[in-house]
Amino acid sequence: MPLPRRLSRELAERDGEAVRIAGHLEEYRALGGVAFALVRDGSGTTQVTLKKGTTEPALFTTLEGLARESVVEVEGTVQRSAKSRRGVELLPFRVTPLSVAEVPLPLGVVDKVSADLNTRLDHRVLDLRKPAVRAIFELRAELLAALRTAFVQRGFLEIETPKLLRQGAEGGATLFAVDYFGTKAYLAQSPQLYKQMLIGAGFERVFEIAPVFRAEPSDTVRHVTELTMLDGEIGYVTDPEEIRAVLEGIVVDAVEGTRKALAARGSPLSERFPTIVQPFPRIPFDQAESWLGRPGAGRDFSTEEEKAIGERVERELHAPFYFLTDYPTVVKQSTFYAWRRDDDPSKTGYFDLGYRGLEIASGGRREHRYDRLLENIRGAGLDPASFPGYLEAFRFGMPPHGGWGLGIDRLVQALAELPNIREGRLFPRDRYRLEP
Repeated sequence: MPLPRRLSRELAERDGEAVRIAGHLEEYRALGGVAFALVRDGSGTTQVTLKKGTTEPALFTTLEGLARESVVEVEGTVQRSAKSRRGVELLPFRVTPLSVAEVPLPLGVVDKVSADLNTRLDHRVLDLRKPAVRAIFELRAELLAALRTAFVQRGFLEIETPKLLRQGAEGGATLFAVDYFGTKAYLAQSPQLYKQMLIGAGFERVFEIAPVFRAEPSDTVRHVTELTMLDGEIGYVTDPEEIRAVLEGIVVDAVEGTRKALAARGSPLSERFPTIVQPFPRIPFDQAESWLGRPGAGRDFSTEEEKAIGERVERELHAPFYFLTDYPTVVKQSTFYAWRRDDDPSKTGYFDLGYRGLEIASGGRREHRYDRLLENIRGAGLDPASFPGYLEAFRFGMPPHGGWGLGIDRLVQALAELPNIREGRLFPRDRYRLEP
């Protein structure tokens, strides 16, 4: 019967026990009559201490001959040590190489020399072994778990919508075409139409966390072509503020829940989380335009303008999160499902959620009236005949409704303070990268 395998983080509670550890050989150093091997698993690094006169001589030879990042299994006795990183060391009596790494490594894992992002992504498996990089995906996992909890607590049902479509929700310019048994189909750029259809089916509160695909030739630090979106939709809403209030509550609960979970893990990323100010400031689109000195410009904000707005909100209102509200119809003309205000059709019930100058989410109230929806579709230069299944949901009774789409990758980028959104995806895709 083999000894039980223990993780690095568990050894502090196992003083005097014989255990088995396994992981990557991070480093081996021989200093006179003593040698040290650092073995790294997913929970941390264990110091394996070999002493001449008490450790079997063959173990020195085995470890000394192994290349860094080889996978090794070590059996030994746990012993407290004030000099080791975790306050504990392992005195080995058996060492078994499980997989020998090639030499040289194309990318250092613990070396102090940094590599550019493209090199890191070219050798992503090695890059992901770095504890600092792993911490990003621990944050991501905790964030997704906290978001799901926040939705379920508010009575939302998690859904899954198709990712192969006959028609896109936001026009054809940003669609990836695929061959579908001899017919052209497209990868989904949004679950927008389907989540609205489900409101018409009586589901009332739904959410989805799923990949979407955008064929945008954008080479920026905040765009990728395959991304993860969190979409929510709520039935029986009559005012965009109802939607904003729900979204704000979900974001606050999820961010705080993630911070607490990371603090419990001992992750340094928990210290980067912002102090959240509630309620989030609501900044009308017209007011933001005035701040920028471009009133009535009739176009969306540029990246630099978004940054300027975020800086002003944080400087004057001391808030990292904020809403930009009352988007003009002219800006959302192609968003045919956006509700236009009855009292002022030049404005929609649409808003953006910003975080320190980065757009995190966009949403608002949808148009639920069939005749007006047809007008909007035609006004966007589209043919209603291209949306038969979608429009059927409106022909037979559709409740007033609204919702949002939130970019998980951007929220991870923001919370982890990453300079490039690609660092927040395990294997990112952009227009130049399909490997690894």
